[in-house]
Amino acid sequence: MRALAPVAALVAGALLAGCATGPAKDEPNYATVASNQFVSANYKAADTLLTQLSGKLAADKPLIMATVVNIDALDQTSTLGRLVSEQISTRMAQGGLKMLEMKLRNSVYLKRNQGELMLTREIGEVAQSHNAQAVVVGSYAETSDMVFINIKVVQPQSNFVLAGHDYVLAKEGIVRSMLMTR
Repeated sequence: MRALAPVAALVAGALLAGCATGPAKDEPNYATVASNQFVSANYKAADTLLTQLSGKLAADKPLIMATVVNIDALDQTSTLGRLVSEQISTRMAQGGLKMLEMKLRNSVYLKRNQGELMLTREIGEVAQSHNAQAVVVGSYAETSDMVFINIKVVQPQSNFVLAGHDYVLAKEGIVRSMLMTR
């Protein structure tokens, strides 16, 4: 009987292991959320634009932030595109630029659930009506494991690009969830 005790213990252990549903998913906490690179990547992009814009803009005129759109469907965006736009606008305001909040303006076309979408032909008209010296535009492209983002600051009267930056986000859980259509 003693020889069967170790075998019984092994069988019981195997049975208990078979009942496990897999590794427990860790609940988000401050440490895991704070280490996420999403905000820092967007802030770094805005900081790069701010550096490139040094000396190119008038201090008293605002900029407009357009919604970052899907490069394959320029009239569509996602939570990711809207949040990238918000964070870049916030960081540029923190850097001393006058960023015009378009969501508070009722004269700008807002596509339901999309945000402030602007096509090139609309930029000049919207910028002129709001006395904006530049518009921040952007697009993103998805691959199976990455999201490529392009951000530019465009002078609306000439369509000249005053500053630009490209960066890549890993398409991990948080980023993937922001790309899902609702």
